[in-house]
Amino acid sequence: MKLNLIAVCVSAFVLSSACTADGHDTSAEPKPASEFTQKANADVKQALPFSDKTDFENATRGFLAKPDTLTIKNADDQVVWDLEQYKTYISTDKASPDTVNPSLWRNAQLNMEYGLFEVMDGIYQVRGYDLSNITFVRGKKGWIVFDPLISPETAKAAKELLDEQFGERPVTAVIYSHSHLDHFGGVRGIVDEEDVKKGKVKIIASEGFTEHAVSENVIAGNAMGRRAVYMYGSLLPRNPQGGVNGGLGQTTSTGQGSLIAPTDYITETGQKMKVDGVEMVFQFTPGTEAPTEMNTWFPKMKALWMAENSTNTMHNVLTLRGAKVRDPLIWAAYLNETIEMWGDDAQVKFQSHHWPVWESDKIVDYLKKQRDIYKYIHDQSVRLMNQGYTGEEISEIIELPASLENNWATRGYYGTLRHNSRAVYQRYMGWYTGNPSDLNNLPPQQAAEKYVEYMGGAPALLRRAREDYNNGEYRWTAEVLKHLVFAEPDNKDAKNLLADSYEQLGYQAESGPWRSVYLQGALELRKGLPNAMALETASPDIIANMPVTMLFDYMGVRVLPEKAEGKEMVLNLNFEDLKESYSLMLENSVLNYTTNQVEEADATATLSKDTLNQIQLGKLSFDQAVADGKIKVKGDPQAFNDLLATLDNFDFWFNIVTP
Repeated sequence: MKLNLIAVCVSAFVLSSACTADGHDTSAEPKPASEFTQKANADVKQALPFSDKTDFENATRGFLAKPDTLTIKNADDQVVWDLEQYKTYISTDKASPDTVNPSLWRNAQLNMEYGLFEVMDGIYQVRGYDLSNITFVRGKKGWIVFDPLISPETAKAAKELLDEQFGERPVTAVIYSHSHLDHFGGVRGIVDEEDVKKGKVKIIASEGFTEHAVSENVIAGNAMGRRAVYMYGSLLPRNPQGGVNGGLGQTTSTGQGSLIAPTDYITETGQKMKVDGVEMVFQFTPGTEAPTEMNTWFPKMKALWMAENSTNTMHNVLTLRGAKVRDPLIWAAYLNETIEMWGDDAQVKFQSHHWPVWESDKIVDYLKKQRDIYKYIHDQSVRLMNQGYTGEEISEIIELPASLENNWATRGYYGTLRHNSRAVYQRYMGWYTGNPSDLNNLPPQQAAEKYVEYMGGAPALLRRAREDYNNGEYRWTAEVLKHLVFAEPDNKDAKNLLADSYEQLGYQAESGPWRSVYLQGALELRKGLPNAMALETASPDIIANMPVTMLFDYMGVRVLPEKAEGKEMVLNLNFEDLKESYSLMLENSVLNYTTNQVEEADATATLSKDTLNQIQLGKLSFDQAVADGKIKVKGDPQAFNDLLATLDNFDFWFNIVTP
């Protein structure tokens, strides 16, 4: 048996070069950095100002306390956050390994500075407890919390660290800076919703917060969640050949995100509010890093909270997980407004990721470069677009001026110049390049079969790809081998060589998400689809905060045309708790709704919004709800089951790197 295995390996050696002397197949294991990757990473060390240690000084300034170890678990003893797995190989005294871009390694070292920090007297941050920071501002009676992380468990642990230093004080207010999960999901770890209902705790957010917070996590949540596995490297091993850094922080925690609806909204720039004795002035910045977002100025402390409108990295115009394309022109304009309003007065600038900057002249210089990175990407991408270049061509041409290229806080640890320039093109021009061959081109698998045929078949393609791989042409081998994998999904040699190509590209990537995407792709090519617990994007809190109309929209995107074909029905729903009534109409395989309730419906149901939530979450069937008296039906109750039977369920672990 051993001889046969060795024979198989020898026969495949030209293609895979992946067997040991005893016949062990190593093709599915991570590879070291190639000579080309080592050189590429060595060139980075020479190109950037690594001798500048200002960020390291700022990242450790004001340090107060930290636990010796940081592993946070939920009530079921499951780990939701574990910094220890990174501490085994990332520290400030270790040089970057060959398998990590030195600039990304530097960013990871900075993000590993965890614990409780004093921004200034009265403002404190706990960093390194999640992807984002949690900020505590001392009020007269308690703490005002800015952005309570992703998971209740991590937020609770951060508050406990604060309490150890200052003694227990209640949370009197929570401010959500914007509508992304890492800025509100941990709220139930520090706040009891009953205290919010009783008026003991304010929840403050910008106008449109709830709508945007829930819509991004539900309507397209399944696809975004699957791609987020790639973007954040959540399943990658924690070692120098695996996960290193997410750009904004190490990675995301894995608790179940929560949400308590805001009690107060900020609707315009200049709006003032005194919260637990602390004066604040808000800058409303919709359409920047999030659809709704706001910065905060503390006039008495001369402190400027920048939410996520400025971080110590180039941010995303379009995230790799998927989202609506952001407007870098508006983003830059709001940053300019910030400079004009408070730049000269600000003594400290801090935000929901990374570390602060102190002193007004340094803050203004920092904010100008943040402003200009987005304005430059916009203006130069549009200039090239107007010369007839496509998004792919623009990403290959565009370069930053030296003042932005050599500035650490505008390096591409999260967003990148390449994919942000493509995003600008997409915002203006859409998916179509203008070339007629792209108008109705073949889908990947069909095109792949023809590509492989034209290239002389799999063996010829593999031989040439191996030669190009050995010459360090990883971008090309990644391009050509994807066709062979899509044409022959069971071709192990093709998958392994493609994985090797992705791996080297990941090792060279400066962007944390780019590294994660490449290495997760390599992992799935070698090991197959993960069988880990699927991400729950439509969590109970998210569903509970969705308006009824948004739930209906979510049902609409789940309608299976083949099951709805030829069916016509009208169903009335009366929500006794909301005092709202609707008609649902299924026809032409489309689900519509209206508040102008139809008089003659196939059936009418009277229920509460919570009952509909439980049905949507799969915790309660329609028939059981009727039996329990939670739904009262007039007409044919089977009509509701007929509608529910048309709805599709989404498989989280869909294929990405294979057809």
